[in-house]
Amino acid sequence: MEAGERMRAQATRETAPESPARAVTGTLFGVGMGPGDPDYLTVRAMRVLERAPVLVHFCKKGRRGNARTIADAVLRDPAREFPLVYPYTTELPPDDADYVSALAGFYDDAAGRLADHLGAGRDVAILSEGDPFFYGSFMHLWRRLKDRFPVEVVPGVTGMSGCWTRAGTPITWGDDVLTVLPATLPAAALAERLRGTDAAVIMKLGRHLPKVRGCLAETGLLARAVYVERGTMAGERVVALADKPDDEAPYFSMVLVPGEGRRP
Repeated sequence: MEAGERMRAQATRETAPESPARAVTGTLFGVGMGPGDPDYLTVRAMRVLERAPVLVHFCKKGRRGNARTIADAVLRDPAREFPLVYPYTTELPPDDADYVSALAGFYDDAAGRLADHLGAGRDVAILSEGDPFFYGSFMHLWRRLKDRFPVEVVPGVTGMSGCWTRAGTPITWGDDVLTVLPATLPAAALAERLRGTDAAVIMKLGRHLPKVRGCLAETGLLARAVYVERGTMAGERVVALADKPDDEAPYFSMVLVPGEGRRP
């Protein structure tokens, strides 16, 4: 290159506008907290919990959420905590218009508040019972924020996995088909699904346990059904559903129907 060309090239580099700096944002983490026992937290979950400056957990007014309780084993810095208090939990049915409207507004507001942290470059970790992508409240915030900020989902041991493990009950054999059912389904739909599967997990029991018991009796599955309450947590209870004398079931309970499929 001639001296004149070199000088012109240098001048071009010196006067060319600089590329705009890329905005640095925080990462949104969905952290699977496992089924209840903190020993089931993954190594990755522990690392995120130890480092994230904003730790979000859902709760009912006046109470601590279960995901936050699990984190007691590793978190001792309340300045990082960011509670999100549900406007409703069981006060209204989930298909009630007021419930739907209140929850939508709650998630919109929460997403906006978390966006402020993420936009300022702070990582946000949302503590999620079980696995974040399995019936998790995290998903409602993920849907609102995923196109604006980096996201990492840290998978966790699901509640149902913890329950069948603690019950000592293999859930599927050979070619068994497993169906996961919310107890909130109408009785007819629940019974139809049970007839069409080899093994089942029925979640969200609460006040729906009498209906679930009736559907299992109707489909001939009651004798195989196992009731698990607070699996892997303090106060754990495992009993054959047919032997459970009452229809009381807390939020953290489920019914397992083990498969009886092919085995050598």
